[in-house]
Amino acid sequence: MSFSRRGFLRAQLAPAALAFLPRTLLAEAAKPLGTAAITCEGSYPGHLQGICTNNRDSVYWAFTTVLVKTDANGKVMKKIPVVAHHGAPCYLDGKVYVPVNLAKFDDATSLADSWVYVYDAADLTLLSKHKAGEAIYGAGGIYYHNNKFLVVGGLPEGFNENYLYEYDRDLKFLRKITLHSGYTTKGIQTAAFNDGYWWFGCYGSPHMLLKVDENFSSTQKFVFDCALGIVPVGPSRFLVARGNSSCAQEGGCRGQLIPAEVNKTQGLSLRSVS
Repeated sequence: MSFSRRGFLRAQLAPAALAFLPRTLLAEAAKPLGTAAITCEGSYPGHLQGICTNNRDSVYWAFTTVLVKTDANGKVMKKIPVVAHHGAPCYLDGKVYVPVNLAKFDDATSLADSWVYVYDAADLTLLSKHKAGEAIYGAGGIYYHNNKFLVVGGLPEGFNENYLYEYDRDLKFLRKITLHSGYTTKGIQTAAFNDGYWWFGCYGSPHMLLKVDENFSSTQKFVFDCALGIVPVGPSRFLVARGNSSCAQEGGCRGQLIPAEVNKTQGLSLRSVS
């Protein structure tokens, strides 16, 4: 058989062979999310609060009053206006779950009005709303792990611990968790679970990262900024969000995702990609 004939047969057989490869191997061959920085197309009135992905080809960005869906290159596929304040979302089974606070954050008299809104991940249609009144200082972030949702959020000054709120898959309240983390500015903004640990992004000067064991019994603190978004993209790998700090002067708020990896001494560190 000639070389050209062999090449022709390989070309014909390749699509059929690919059909039998596991989805994870196909994603790896296609350079999945996490291998490069992603810049969200456009600018928005409110700053970036958080992000999530469908683990394949879509990214969901919460810009306070606008919810945006982009492809893996940051091109906008859909965007909708939403009420303030939409926080850091998570993705589960074709739906995007977003923590929403309609009143005050970080108020010691508990004047928050906390909810979880559920959107269709395909077209961002609002599917349902669920009261999350247990988050009395304002729901700001949500993540799904081990068949449960974990809601994080605001915290008034003067507290020496953070509070986490656990819900079942149907968003029925299960328990309040006290995290002995010390005070973090305005509580916890973003959440993710990877490598057997919870990763929480916090504001502050400097911004802080909390790394917490699965049972919430041990907390490590690091100086690292993932307060605008963090999402796992593989073992020891994440995408972390960045945004411009002077939205008004720069024509609106923008967002970008940057690959990061676990660092034993720094918690996380930004990762160089080719």
